[in-house]
Amino acid sequence: MTAYHQIGLIGAGRVAQAFALALAPHSAAPPLLWARSSDKAQAVAARIGRAVAAPRVESLLAAADLLVLAVSDDAVAAVAADLATALPAGHAPFAFHVSGRSGAAILAPLQAAGAATAAIHPAMTFTGDPPAEVRRMAQARFAITGATDAATQQAARLVALLGGIAVEIAEERRALYHAGLCHASNHLVTLIAGAAHALTDAGVDDPAALLAPLVRAALENSLGRGFAALSGPLLRGDARTIGEHVETLAANTPDLLPAYRAMALATLDELDRLAPSDARRALRPALDSTRAVP
Repeated sequence: MTAYHQIGLIGAGRVAQAFALALAPHSAAPPLLWARSSDKAQAVAARIGRAVAAPRVESLLAAADLLVLAVSDDAVAAVAADLATALPAGHAPFAFHVSGRSGAAILAPLQAAGAATAAIHPAMTFTGDPPAEVRRMAQARFAITGATDAATQQAARLVALLGGIAVEIAEERRALYHAGLCHASNHLVTLIAGAAHALTDAGVDDPAALLAPLVRAALENSLGRGFAALSGPLLRGDARTIGEHVETLAANTPDLLPAYRAMALATLDELDRLAPSDARRALRPALDSTRAVP
């Protein structure tokens, strides 16, 4: 027995495609897709193979008992307001959006129109390979926030259908949750790119190959041990080494220097919070100067 009679998805991007494919087995009828570009909706439906492009958003809303808003973060509020005006009276689907930043409150117009509403955000990346992304949803964490306790329970059941693990996030903590994810994932890309530029400037032909084992080990260690996984000159209090880093970056890869300093100072702040040390006192002046520590 399927969980839903008709699933409707608003959007035709990467996330919409992955959710359409993942939810199709749980819908009695093929999922309906609607996007502002009907050509794109038809192309996505054909690509998925188990979905149908809805000719009108009104027909999708009238049929769907599960409504998925897979649109950009900044578009959620406007789309929810538009859908609420077209939702048939007396029709009460379960509606959720997939934005990380917002909770369920942004869907207030749909809730006022009778829908049960929630935010369900998969904490994973979407690269445009729906079958692979459906596989990754299994055991992935999903941040859920319901407008009501009942909606939160519906969100948790949907995540379970996908094989994921639901993590409840309070409405007022959604932005903080999303900032943490972006700091880890987006800024990691910037961090690795900066390190690769420095290695290239140092004459390394394949910086990715050189970085890979070091970075992978650091990532695994930090996930397993937290800040206790830290190693290197900041932990040891090697002011001369840090000063030389600042000097050579200023001379050879100056674009990296602000990020290096910011991360080093953040690391020192955490070290000082956990275990203040006089041995590290000379590290901050070394970071503030473009001259090596003598």
